[in-house]
Amino acid sequence: MAKFILGKKLNMTQKFLPDGRVMPVTVVEAGPCTVVQVKGEKDGYQAVQIGFGKRRQVSKPLAGHLKGLANFRYLREFNIDDKNKLERGQAFDVTSFRPGDILTVTGVSKGKGFQGVVKRHGFHGHPPTHGHKDQERMPGSIGSTEPQRVFKGTRMAGHMGVDTITVRNLELIDIEPEKNLLYIKGAVPGSRQALLEIVSEGELTPLEKKIASVEEVAVKPEVLAEEVKNEVPVIKEETKAEEVIPNAGEEKRQ
Repeated sequence: MAKFILGKKLNMTQKFLPDGRVMPVTVVEAGPCTVVQVKGEKDGYQAVQIGFGKRRQVSKPLAGHLKGLANFRYLREFNIDDKNKLERGQAFDVTSFRPGDILTVTGVSKGKGFQGVVKRHGFHGHPPTHGHKDQERMPGSIGSTEPQRVFKGTRMAGHMGVDTITVRNLELIDIEPEKNLLYIKGAVPGSRQALLEIVSEGELTPLEKKIASVEEVAVKPEVLAEEVKNEVPVIKEETKAEEVIPNAGEEKRQ
């Protein structure tokens, strides 16, 4: 069985262990996540789709997919087995994890832009002397004459970064359930606020109470009318008495 959660990378810091050692850790704000869809025999495989984060607006197809739930910013799928009995609307957080768990973290690496072969692939470069001029960081030959083409996969200069990176065997040092924080040993891929997929061995424990859906929170019409009646102030119309001028009609006649 596997447990999983979505989170965003906050920053790196250090934690002091009980034995006095200083451990570099990455702070990740993980969860709470909600089960959006459970896939089974009809879909051809066992998986669960979970939502994380908030967004203001969603498209109509996505609104139909999230009917009765919040507008989640991220949706990701994780494979499950028959033992995981999750239902749509169930929520879970970092309380499913324990210090000492071995994690597998997946994220998108930082973008570096267009880079040369020395930085991108670790080429040694050319010597600055002995017949070379302005060739220190050049790639050199990219093929011989015979094929008359460049083979696919030849390491050359190009865009670097923004790759899906998975780092395994990361130890979970500590958790803070009150703040939904995970302290993971070492570095994880991605920049700050980047989305991370965290997977570990163990059982996922859903929260006892489901996330209230939009339909469950709907207020009855009679209750809403009563609240509106109590909130709206009553405006009294003040009528001014008309002033009667004596003998006004007689003066006009004269």
